[in-house]
Amino acid sequence: MRFLEERLSMVDRKNSKLSIVEQCQILDVNRSSFYYSPLPETELNLEIMKLLDKQYFETPFYGMLKLTEMLKNEGYHVNVKRVRRLMSIMNLRTIYREPRTTFSKKGDYKYPYLLRGLKIERPNQVWAMDITYIPMRHGFMYLAAIIDLHSRYVIHWSISNSMTAEWCTEVLQAAIEKHGRPEIFNTDQGSQFTSEIFTSKLKDNGIKISMDGKGRALDNIFIERLWRSVKYENVYLNVYENGLDLYKGMKMYFQFYNYQRVHQSLNYETPGKIYCIAA
Repeated sequence: MRFLEERLSMVDRKNSKLSIVEQCQILDVNRSSFYYSPLPETELNLEIMKLLDKQYFETPFYGMLKLTEMLKNEGYHVNVKRVRRLMSIMNLRTIYREPRTTFSKKGDYKYPYLLRGLKIERPNQVWAMDITYIPMRHGFMYLAAIIDLHSRYVIHWSISNSMTAEWCTEVLQAAIEKHGRPEIFNTDQGSQFTSEIFTSKLKDNGIKISMDGKGRALDNIFIERLWRSVKYENVYLNVYENGLDLYKGMKMYFQFYNYQRVHQSLNYETPGKIYCIAA
């Protein structure tokens, strides 16, 4: 294991002219081992990140200044710059009560939000996708999931230590191969989802692209609720040591979520039953 970790540490994620796949081939390590290797951080930063993650679900509208003061009140010596860096790593975005139209830039808003006023009444009508940060004992990873908004069914999910457009596109392709194509696909305006490789996959499959307005609290609320369930019902109750343990834990949880966990909004039925009956 130590030999594998040493090899993986030699992979340059940002500055190398070689792709991650090519570097893994040269170092004679499996690419999946790289993606399942948690990203390192200092113990103090990991502690702060866990607090930020939990606070986000309580007060997603807190900005950098409030979060910084919150951490200072907890005894942490931090500044806004540090909090901003950690939130960026965690893929956390402050939710604003109103659209920040005065801060928009040309090209920022790639696609319109198509769900406003739309009655979602059948499976595969609308899928939504997002990425969330997963804390671990000695690092962290990212979890991506696609859900069917009608049934709340988790169509597909994946874990990785890199939030690349290629990874997101692979997750999308796997979902389409397994469950067919949705009519509309909704995401936020993250760079992974506005990338050419990702949007081309949607267009090539005849799927309408919908994107949340920046900072809008309700646009992607169903997948935000999924993240809250995943973390409070599983992640925060377990201390995952490595990527393989995390994968096994998520596999068990999503099986439970889809086929055993009843939802009040579904008249106390499971997402799997609603999706399979109506599909």
